[in-house]
Amino acid sequence: MRITDREFWTLVHGMGFGAAYLLAFAGGLAGLYSLRPELVTTEGITERVRRLRWGIILMVVLVWLTVLVGTYVVYPWYRQTPPPSIDTKTQSEALKAYPRYWLLASEETAEFHDFGMEFKEHVAWISPLLATVVGYAVLRYGKELANNRRARSMVMILFFLSFAIAGIAGVLGALITKAAPLT
Repeated sequence: MRITDREFWTLVHGMGFGAAYLLAFAGGLAGLYSLRPELVTTEGITERVRRLRWGIILMVVLVWLTVLVGTYVVYPWYRQTPPPSIDTKTQSEALKAYPRYWLLASEETAEFHDFGMEFKEHVAWISPLLATVVGYAVLRYGKELANNRRARSMVMILFFLSFAIAGIAGVLGALITKAAPLT
């Protein structure tokens, strides 16, 4: 089995950084949810905040790496323009090397680009921004989040939104790659 450079970077982007962020989310959410004085002792809160800080930093780094690798490494290959000798109005074997144009050449697959990739290009950037806000709140307020239910709830909502946006982008990316793989 041979993997091309493009396939390797697509795997690093989606199944490496992206999947690691999505998997780590469950631990981060559980850590935030259980950060309550009625559930944990004062010493337990100190230990959980320390673990939560490191976990959140790791997740913020992972989600930023996912978006940056996707935007600056994988996306340019997806958008590469075919030479004028290739007909961009009809899906063909020659056009398959240019995923964006191959998807747009048929009404059956155009939605993968029109909605899926447009979502990934623009909306997916919100995920690392929200994760950074969550990271800042955990680093800045730490133990105070245990006593302030409203602040903890707001942080968890922002964290969940970051996860949901990243998850939708991941599913769309998998569907786009299935329809028009980078080879």
